[in-house]
Amino acid sequence: MNTYKRFRYPHQIISHAIWLYHRFALSFRDVEEILACRGIVVSYESIRQWCLKFTATFVKSLKKKQGALGDEWYLDEVFIKINGKLRYLWRAVDQDGNELDVLVTNKRDKKAALKFFKKLFKNHRQQPRKIITDKLASYKAALRDLGSKTPHITEQYKNNIAEVSHQKTRQQQRQMRQFKSIAQAQRFLANHGVINNHFRQQRHLLKARHYREIRDRAFEQWSQVTCVKNLVINN
Repeated sequence: MNTYKRFRYPHQIISHAIWLYHRFALSFRDVEEILACRGIVVSYESIRQWCLKFTATFVKSLKKKQGALGDEWYLDEVFIKINGKLRYLWRAVDQDGNELDVLVTNKRDKKAALKFFKKLFKNHRQQPRKIITDKLASYKAALRDLGSKTPHITEQYKNNIAEVSHQKTRQQQRQMRQFKSIAQAQRFLANHGVINNHFRQQRHLLKARHYREIRDRAFEQWSQVTCVKNLVINN
């Protein structure tokens, strides 16, 4: 089946626009301008529709290719404004800063923590070696209800990896102004995290040659899941 059937623009442009939007802290209007600079005239509304239509499919394929992530889980929760009201964004990352999962909830209680842990354990079959959180009592209560035997660490500063991981969301949220609903926030953040995992490597830990090899592999896999080859636009 042709995924891009009835779309006026070539699939190379569509996939490239989606990559730009999710890989960098850009607005739809920013992506529109970048493409215009290369002679591609497309409205920001079309780019928004492409992201809604295709991103989830691309992310599903990327997940199948990513393999197992780290066995140390760092969890944190922050306020997030949705349609003018404060909600809670729960995020889990591994020891390398890769996002494991996110969940947006109305409250920050045991019920919400339990829901997030169930989602985590379901999506990541490998049991963590340890779980690191802040001192929020909801984490401890939820793990107790689940009967988890995994060591739970709440020492101060141990959870910095998870706290820092929220910076990328804050950057993107400023471009989007604010989310309109919990469903929109959940959909966007889940997709955004997977694409960033795929392209954001621990560059400071790698030699230049190794980094380029990993980066090229990431582009090749992106080409495979979007059914296109790398987009090359002449200046």
